Amino acid sequence: MYKFAPADQTHWDTFFGTIESGSFSNVQSLLHALFTKITFVLITGIWFLTSKNWWRFAILVPFTMFLFQLSGVISYKVKYMDEYDFWDSLPFILPIVFLVVYISYRLSVRKPKSTLDEEAKEEVRNMFSDEL
Repeated sequence: MYKFAPADQTHWDTFFGTIESGSFSNVQSLLHALFTKITFVLITGIWFLTSKNWWRFAILVPFTMFLFQLSGVISYKVKYMDEYDFWDSLPFILPIVFLVVYISYRLSVRKPKSTLDEEAKEEVRNMFSDEL
């Protein structure tokens, strides 16, 4: 899509409306950055929504980063795109990381499945045996 935009103009009149390059040098650079960020947001969003693993919340870390980067592209006042987004998104990322670490710890403390299966089978045998 961005290849259709003029590489030498700061604004582009389309049937959707006028697109201005803002802090970018031309409209083509703006659209390239915009569609790149939108693509990454969509891919990680779909991955998070379709994942059934316990660690799927870890996907929210790059998703948050991509959302902050997308907001940097959309905002015309940002001069340094993709440079301070990590520090801006850190208050959102830290709780996610702590949640994933906590879940991981709880799962590692839990007994393995094979041990639980053996205990359950032994309990069933004791219930149906003549030994009480």
